[in-house]
Amino acid sequence: MQKKRVLSGVQPTGALHLGNWLGAIRNWVELQNEYETFVCVVDLHAITIPHNPQELKENTLKTAALYLACGMDPKKCSIFIQSHIPAHSELCWILNCITPLNWMERMIQFKEKAIKQGDNVSLGLLDYPVLMASDILLYDADLVPVGEDQKQHLELARDIAQQRINSRFSKKGSPILKVPKPLIIKEGAKIMSLCDGKNKMSKSDPNENSRIALLDSADMIRKKIKKARTDEHFGLEFNNPNRPESENLLGIYSMLSGKQRETVSEECSNIGWGKFKPMLTDAIISSLEPIQTKYNFLRKDPEYLNQILSDGADKATILSNLTLNKVRSAFGFLPKID
Repeated sequence: MQKKRVLSGVQPTGALHLGNWLGAIRNWVELQNEYETFVCVVDLHAITIPHNPQELKENTLKTAALYLACGMDPKKCSIFIQSHIPAHSELCWILNCITPLNWMERMIQFKEKAIKQGDNVSLGLLDYPVLMASDILLYDADLVPVGEDQKQHLELARDIAQQRINSRFSKKGSPILKVPKPLIIKEGAKIMSLCDGKNKMSKSDPNENSRIALLDSADMIRKKIKKARTDEHFGLEFNNPNRPESENLLGIYSMLSGKQRETVSEECSNIGWGKFKPMLTDAIISSLEPIQTKYNFLRKDPEYLNQILSDGADKATILSNLTLNKVRSAFGFLPKID
């Protein structure tokens, strides 16, 4: 029986952090055992805002190495760089031409980011959900792991596939593009900022103390947890909407310690923040140590890392071109003659 296919990816902007790992990558590691898995470093998405070219190159390699260090296995999944697959850009242009502008203008993340960028907002920022749709649809993904904040982008991909491509260009009822379904990751789907338990941990937050980067040193982790925002209450608890920091930090501790939420809730119900923070710090340091060790090993062997990315790109190219050629044919493009 053929495995269902899953596609995921992360932008190489800034350093991957605890939220990226616990909210996404750690779940991909489990998924690769059950699904045909493709994981992408989405570097084309990284240039929708002003960027440093040298930093982009370094962060792209960092992200790929961290995928592997976190447990993605090239024998079980395909790891590749988005910009190495020309089909992403070509399909994006085709989808641009049949996607209504008003669909793009209603995207929540565009509205939020456009406000921050003001007059510097780029066309790419408006259009990147179509590129994301191309990423997903190129690989005939059955499922796409998404958090609640990404569901709107997946719905756009589904609408483009069904309403703008299949319903208009398919012949004899045979769909051109597979309409993917969301795979909602619940546990750890949203790790919050260390500075504000109501906001998601983010690479774009200008305050470095808001997040634990996967490559942070033990000393840096201690300093950040020591500064992490708390409240005036004694004892930690879940499910109290008035205590978002307790919910977030206790949840992180539960995931990293491997203990059930009920267990840590009971364990920490009668201790103060002064005793809890060192416990959380130790759990983070011990959890990240093997990731950092493997990452450093991988970066010392660039040929091995490049070979994995090359192999992944080869598989991705074959699969993406099959989909792209179906779309090209349906749209009436003249095929190339070899």
